[in-house]
Amino acid sequence: MRRKGTMKEKEIESAYLQERITIRWYEPESYSDLYKYHICIMQDGNDYYQLGRVATFSDQLHQEDEIHHTVFVGIHYKDRYDRKDKYHPDGVKQSNYMHFLVKEVVPFLDDVLPTYQVGGSRALMGDSLGGTVALMTALKYPNTFGKVIMQSPYVDDKVLASVENANPIYSLDIYHTIGTEETEVETTGGNIQDFLAPNRTLHELLIQHHQFDYRYHELEGNHTWKFWQKDLKRALSTMFG
Repeated sequence: MRRKGTMKEKEIESAYLQERITIRWYEPESYSDLYKYHICIMQDGNDYYQLGRVATFSDQLHQEDEIHHTVFVGIHYKDRYDRKDKYHPDGVKQSNYMHFLVKEVVPFLDDVLPTYQVGGSRALMGDSLGGTVALMTALKYPNTFGKVIMQSPYVDDKVLASVENANPIYSLDIYHTIGTEETEVETTGGNIQDFLAPNRTLHELLIQHHQFDYRYHELEGNHTWKFWQKDLKRALSTMFG
């Protein structure tokens, strides 16, 4: 299927991560500097483009007026170990990755795109560990990122503590899904873990500790892109419609 929008990319020399990182963004067919745009920054960026079909959904949803002007931005990882270092709550690069998002990616996007330049127009999206770092970053920098889409996030005590210890937040908008079959998920380290029960605990904590827009869905599915892709259209129309 021919793309209606335009894919662009640029390398950023990150001082925080000490590496060159490619930023790929997808501008909708109707893109114009005369409009202002919402920004959706996707962890696991190549996966969202290839397995999640984000560009195709962008074409469809913009054409059907299901979402307002939105540019999707993908940031990818080198390999699964690099991904764990940057996304995991105990990852040695997680803090630096957060600084990279806030202090390097956001200024870059505000410079090259006609953005609103306010937190409420910026979203962080991710699956599994990508959803984890999206939530933790937004809790820490709610004035920079006002929306979170997390699909089957990894949840441990550190994630739960970040929710409990965050200052009261009223401006966040969160979309959260977990599959009812995610009771035995193989992690990067080779361990088998239950994702469903910790996500239910996270759900309860988010309701108890904060008063923001929060949508939670339990899907009939497991920890795979088959189910994340199937729910993505609803997620995007909910958050950018």
